[in-house]
Amino acid sequence: MNSTKVIIVDDEAPARERLRRMLSKIEGIEVIGEAMDGLQAIEQIDRLRPDLVFLDIQMPGLDGFGVLDALQEPPPIIFVTAYDKYALRAFEVSALDYLLKPYSQDRLEAAVRRERAATRSKKALAQRSGSLFESLVEQGRYLTRLAVQDREKIRLLDVNEIDWISIEQGVLMTHVGEASYATRSTLDHLEARLDPAYFFRAHRSVIVNLDRIQEIIPWFKGSYKLRLSTGIEVDLSRARARELRERFPW
Repeated sequence: MNSTKVIIVDDEAPARERLRRMLSKIEGIEVIGEAMDGLQAIEQIDRLRPDLVFLDIQMPGLDGFGVLDALQEPPPIIFVTAYDKYALRAFEVSALDYLLKPYSQDRLEAAVRRERAATRSKKALAQRSGSLFESLVEQGRYLTRLAVQDREKIRLLDVNEIDWISIEQGVLMTHVGEASYATRSTLDHLEARLDPAYFFRAHRSVIVNLDRIQEIIPWFKGSYKLRLSTGIEVDLSRARARELRERFPW
């Protein structure tokens, strides 16, 4: 049997140690890393490429949801939480599995068996992952912070700092003032996770912060340009112009 490489993410050291000890009793499990917060989790997952992550939901700074948002292709996730409002209501069906603290050895082994069964069917796993993100969106959980790449570090932005987001040469870029940061996501995914009361898809390749729009400039054949408070101008398509006119009649 090939070993399943695991990363444990929890802000409490005793909880990490307990889970590591319990996993050591399961044949074929290899713990290759531990993280005490969301940023460490992202770095380790990107670098170590685990087969499975045990991910706490409530952590200071970047929580478990934020970790998922920062990962373009997250590995199989088993959520670990002390709060049934997250696990039981949100993820019982759509998540790979959850462990409600304090969990037993039998319950942990059942979660691992479920992961192994899902891994045998990549299609089933993809469907579960897709359902997970759909579940988050349906619950109306909008992002309040966004993880971006800042040179060799990962920086957390409050979403109200963001001026606009664009696709440039196939890379998603988040713009804050004169700075631009590469972002591990897709424009469609961010559009679904950003509060539409504050963010607007102006074009197939651009999302803007509505609070940054200063001028709407007529352009060619019914299209427009949006001039933002930073001075930058971005395209507003004809179809999107009709939607924006419903918000700001002109």
